[in-house]
Amino acid sequence: MNTSFNIRPATPADAESIALAVCMAVGYDSTHALYPVFLELTRMEHSQYSYLNTLVAEADGAVVAALVGYDGARLEELRAPIFPLLRQHLGEVINIEDETEAGEFYLDSLGVVPEYRGRGIGRALIVAMCDRAFAEGHERVGLIVDVDNPSAERLYQPLGFRRVGNKRFLGHAMHHLQTWR
Repeated sequence: MNTSFNIRPATPADAESIALAVCMAVGYDSTHALYPVFLELTRMEHSQYSYLNTLVAEADGAVVAALVGYDGARLEELRAPIFPLLRQHLGEVINIEDETEAGEFYLDSLGVVPEYRGRGIGRALIVAMCDRAFAEGHERVGLIVDVDNPSAERLYQPLGFRRVGNKRFLGHAMHHLQTWR
């Protein structure tokens, strides 16, 4: 099915869609205990999941996908707001390994609502975010993908992403992929 869609920078009004996309990226939905945490973070200007770091895709009058990306050198600063929210909503702070680093623009979370998957929307968001990163002067764009999810890795390969190493994230073995300008 061919779907017409528009990609644009997110606004504060897109917070619920962004939070859902972040949840989907880690295998959850809006009923998960982390959804309210992500929702608060998306509304902030200075967090890794901020609407300012997000592109959304609209189709049929609704936001159907979102991609969060930011300068990896800012990870510590952008991640700082998550810890008090985790304590408030979950009663604990979990250990979160660094998934990115300085010198890399990082594609953090991509989520496409199920009924719009397979229509090229995720790919278009990735291309648009890479274009944004390169226009801002970044030389490399990176991401991580679960080693147990080869189909996700196949999504990125035609876009020029190649394995550059491995990382652990939230207890999972991940492949670190990058593409260059």
